[in-house]
Amino acid sequence: MATQQYKAWSVVIASTLAFTTCFMIWMMFAVIGIPIKAALHLNETEFGILVATPVLTGSLIRLPLGMWTDKLGGRTVFFILMLSTVIPIYLISRCTEYWQFLVTGLFVGIAGGSFTVGIAYCARWFPKSQQGLAMGIFGAGNTGAAVTKLVAPLIVVAYGWAMVPQVYAVLMTVMAILFWLFTYSDPAHKVGKTVSIGEQLATLKDPRVWKYSQYYSIVFGGYVALALWMTKYYVSEYGFGLKQAALMAAAFSIPGGVLRAIGGYFSDKYGAHTVTWWVLWVSLVCLFFLSYPQTDVTIATVSGLRTFHVGLNAFWFTVIMFGMGIAFAIGKASTFKYISDEYPHNIGVISGVVGMAGGLGGFLLPIMFGALLDLTGVRSSCFMLMFGIVWVSLIWMYWTEVRPVKVGRHLERIAGKEIAAYK
Repeated sequence: MATQQYKAWSVVIASTLAFTTCFMIWMMFAVIGIPIKAALHLNETEFGILVATPVLTGSLIRLPLGMWTDKLGGRTVFFILMLSTVIPIYLISRCTEYWQFLVTGLFVGIAGGSFTVGIAYCARWFPKSQQGLAMGIFGAGNTGAAVTKLVAPLIVVAYGWAMVPQVYAVLMTVMAILFWLFTYSDPAHKVGKTVSIGEQLATLKDPRVWKYSQYYSIVFGGYVALALWMTKYYVSEYGFGLKQAALMAAAFSIPGGVLRAIGGYFSDKYGAHTVTWWVLWVSLVCLFFLSYPQTDVTIATVSGLRTFHVGLNAFWFTVIMFGMGIAFAIGKASTFKYISDEYPHNIGVISGVVGMAGGLGGFLLPIMFGALLDLTGVRSSCFMLMFGIVWVSLIWMYWTEVRPVKVGRHLERIAGKEIAAYK
């Protein structure tokens, strides 16, 4: 008979592989959307809507999935979710009209809801001191975005874009079966049957939940949005072909997934607040440099007019994106460490709310990227938008977390001096 420790790690490994597959499928329009855009003659806003459509349903369904996970158990919900996407994935290969891609994309997007199921399912198998690591390992399934960027272009070049959803439909079926064979259920992980939906949702009144949602809309929503947008960005900004552009874009996606486990470890060791605070500052600095558009400056000198070019070349752009990918990976884990610390008995619902907010960020941002590009003609406007969002989050964190701690310490020092004087 399998030990509890064996079951726990088997659940984490199988769930991580399943989530990686789901994320591959959730992100596939980042690659196949480029030839579809060319075939249908889409503008930038229409392309943004196309790649973001699966993210919409994958976000909105996270809250009910979190509630069902608490009630029914993660194994059952995860398995049903995976099987429900197989047919819609295949049907994408049969689409010929823009609206058809949008409709099938909505159904395929359900795969993105797997995060909320898996994060609660895995966390409950471990003690509190290891939950950050367990959730970080599971969250490494975000690497599926990078896997798609490495695998899908090869399929597109060899067999055409329609082969990608056909291959992915088979892959999802196989992974669903393997997941069921190598995972376990524990009735103790379910909430009581007497717990009502209203009681589950009562925590939505807690302002901390919405603050954590804001953080996650950056580190996850921004990650998803840029993972969808970067392949096309490299094609348009630097003139790369599809395969090379996808490979360069993977430099952001890979650390954004793989290093999430390290973020979980740091969060267990140093605390969610400290890690998230530094993640947001690093992200802000990276976005400052990424926001600057390609610029030619002409100045008058004693020897005549001279023109200087200011802007990131492909190498430095990729290096900074890699650094921001590391920050986002650590931040995704630290945000959920807040949840496991403060809501240990309601992880499914809270992770559903926060995950939904992050997913909605991943849905809205690509559309806003496209609209800003159509409006301004400046490709780096997507980074300007994210710079502003991160700055707002840092201000919010300062006033709700950093400043109260400083005030508390100051009052403690004053009280200590008064006690000493009294003595």
